[in-house]
Amino acid sequence: MGNMRDDWNSWYPDPNQLRWHPFTIPDAAKGAVDFAEGLNTLCGAGDPKTRNGLSIHIYACNSSMLHKCMYSSDGDFLIVPQKGALRILTEFGKMTVKPNEICVIQQGMRFSVQVSEPSRGYILETYNKHFTLPDLGPIGANGLANPRDFLTPVAWFEDKEIQYTIINKFQGKMFQAQQGHSPFDVVGWHGNYTPYKYDLDKFMVINAVAFDHADPSIFTVLTCQSETAGVAIADFVIFPPRWSVQEHTFRPPYYHRNCMSEFMGLIKGKYEAKEEGFRPGGGTLHSMMTPHGPDSECFEKASNANLKAERIADGTMAFMFESSFSLALTEWGNKTCLRVDEEYYKCWQGLKSHFNPNDRLKLSETGGESVSKVKKFSF
Repeated sequence: MGNMRDDWNSWYPDPNQLRWHPFTIPDAAKGAVDFAEGLNTLCGAGDPKTRNGLSIHIYACNSSMLHKCMYSSDGDFLIVPQKGALRILTEFGKMTVKPNEICVIQQGMRFSVQVSEPSRGYILETYNKHFTLPDLGPIGANGLANPRDFLTPVAWFEDKEIQYTIINKFQGKMFQAQQGHSPFDVVGWHGNYTPYKYDLDKFMVINAVAFDHADPSIFTVLTCQSETAGVAIADFVIFPPRWSVQEHTFRPPYYHRNCMSEFMGLIKGKYEAKEEGFRPGGGTLHSMMTPHGPDSECFEKASNANLKAERIADGTMAFMFESSFSLALTEWGNKTCLRVDEEYYKCWQGLKSHFNPNDRLKLSETGGESVSKVKKFSF
């Protein structure tokens, strides 16, 4: 049943920058593959038995789940459709989730997925706590993903005595059982432990309006926090259409290494830092302390750009699953899927040094002020 895994020591570690071409959708001419059968684990860390960690899965299917449902005993599913709308039946009601929308199916909730076309997308599964809105701090009461924009299903049920297959993801493995009636025979519900969906176009973007970059945490939609304050098991971050207005600033993301693992996916359009090679339905993984940043073409373009106010990412929606865990690849993710871009590293090979140590000397000789001043702080 699919290719779900949580045995993170079964494949070799790979600290290199990784990129995947768009993941393959099964050919309907070769057989029907539903959502549960088309699940494949790409990478992850931790252990569902100790309720600590996460997994990143890819789903690719061409048919609906017929008289079949599934649930995860291990954690919450945050589902990001990239191609094809999902019509999801749950014990709480129905949800239609289109590309550029997301949904969360929380631990233990039974659901069935219906599709009307070949479909593909991404799943972030967290084993620890549930997803919450990030702490807005000095932003205040309103901003980023507002609570009012999250939608929950209206109660619905079906009363059918029919042979039904129940699939359970338990400790990283898939099990199934049979029952003689529909699992969606719940007539009503109350409370706040429900599935929910969110339209990414509703996100209220915050950005720097003078100079420099704000931390990408300003693009956080949902977070699953660890027991350590300020450290996330996983963040779901988006890079939506917005205005870019910073002066005296290299506007694309900085070249950096950091203490988080970053998996990126692309729902539609072209990501501004890598307009070629990173395509909708594919992905990238930049592991903990592995250097990465814009490709050489983006660097040259941004370094010589006229810094006027401009729109960026129109028609685009990129996202990131960011985690404090060091993510391990599965064999499917690094081999079996046959989608690894072996030439990804070449996108940085054209970068050249533009540093000239004499530039500062020339400025001093003309009587100009030095580029930076050291400030003294007293305590």
